[in-house]
Amino acid sequence: MNLLQAAILALVQGLTEFLPISSSAHLILVSALTDWEDQGLTFDVAVHMGSLVAVVCYFRTDLIEIVRDFTRSLTGKGHTSSSRLGWAVILGTIPVGLAGLIFRDVVAMHLRDPLILAFGLMFFGLLLGLADWRRKGDRNEHSLTWKDIMVIGCAQAVALIPGTSRSGITMTAGLFMGLSRDGAARFSFLLSIPVIFLAGALEARHLLNQPEPVQWGIIGIATLLSGISAYLCIHYFLKFIRTVGMQPFVVYRLLLGLMLVWVYV
Repeated sequence: MNLLQAAILALVQGLTEFLPISSSAHLILVSALTDWEDQGLTFDVAVHMGSLVAVVCYFRTDLIEIVRDFTRSLTGKGHTSSSRLGWAVILGTIPVGLAGLIFRDVVAMHLRDPLILAFGLMFFGLLLGLADWRRKGDRNEHSLTWKDIMVIGCAQAVALIPGTSRSGITMTAGLFMGLSRDGAARFSFLLSIPVIFLAGALEARHLLNQPEPVQWGIIGIATLLSGISAYLCIHYFLKFIRTVGMQPFVVYRLLLGLMLVWVYV
């Protein structure tokens, strides 16, 4: 892999990880339109870690407060909205963790078909559009109830289906449960932290058995680009949806799904 290929793949990963448009669809499309060799496990882990650092840095103030109040709640010092949000992130991660352990091999072997990916893009894109169009609430992420957490958490498990988009389906569920666009997006981003970390740790475990040499210079640049692009993506996405909404992403998903059908059929 040369530097240009690594830079393009890192930017694609960083820009699409947190948008409701499916990062896996874009990486598959890049693969379909080029003859580049597989980027390898080390590269995948590195760019995901770049995205993880980006979301942690962006929400650093919130995370410090969440960790502080969550720790205090464990020692019997009472709950705050931040400690409850910490519990929400933990409980909301359990369904996707269990689903990943149970269905990971099934997804890898039977659901990687590009047409399934295209169907996921279009169907769940329309669902996102419906949720945004019908949204009735204006609650933020600190107002989550146990019912909200379980619905959004179970929705996140559905993201194992290629093309769904983890961020897209959790925002969809949040909107249906009465959260504001901003609240649904912010909780989705907070939920991504343990998911990206656990997925990266699982992939990194296999690196110990990978004998091939690592291009550390290219890997470092790719990680940096992924992190910077992901950070900017979060910042401007939150600004964008407050005024425009989710509909442009719905249209984009439909067009991308049709493009995948055209490429592979």
